[in-house]
Amino acid sequence: MKKTIIIITTLVTSLVSIGKAQDATPDVREKLAFGLKAGVNRSNVYDATGQNFIANAKIGFAGGAFVGIPIGKYLGIQPEALISQKGYKSSGSLLGFIYSDTRTTTYLDIPLQLQFKPFEFLTVLGGVQYSYLLHQNDVYAFGANSTAQDQEFKNDNARKNIFGAVVGADITIDHFVFSAKACWDLQNNAGNGSSYTPRYKNVWLQATVGFRLY
Repeated sequence: MKKTIIIITTLVTSLVSIGKAQDATPDVREKLAFGLKAGVNRSNVYDATGQNFIANAKIGFAGGAFVGIPIGKYLGIQPEALISQKGYKSSGSLLGFIYSDTRTTTYLDIPLQLQFKPFEFLTVLGGVQYSYLLHQNDVYAFGANSTAQDQEFKNDNARKNIFGAVVGADITIDHFVFSAKACWDLQNNAGNGSSYTPRYKNVWLQATVGFRLY
């Protein structure tokens, strides 16, 4: 968690520096805005009960649409709809053979965020997020053998509906929006209690570039 905080702080600081270095742009904080964005997630998981499940981070796609709804000059609401890839990588040794497991989960993420706009170019975001699990891909490797399994989630015991939290910042330069966020699940994937392999929560950093229309 400490490393995650350092990374997101560095990203936000860099974006603020970029914004300050630009020429003054028109103040559009009170305008309704629509936009598209795309970028990457750096995701990982942790065991919800604190047991010894060790995983490494993986990179996935993130992209979709957003709307900025002003509530005066300094406040607003920003809902989004994103296709978001999460997951993890894990590896180890068993009976002298190296094994690995890579899981990629694809979600429809719908964050509902409160905007705080202290400057023309800077928007601070924070709020809640609903995630719906669309697809899961697992790749297992043991020694020289490798298998892949795709799963569509319709009637399954894994939790498909997950609520989480998100904080971050947007830097607006003309019509371009550079975003950095930290996100995490508030619920694990256990569903109705019969899916526990493993019972984890997603946590991820997200960096995107968007184009905004006023």
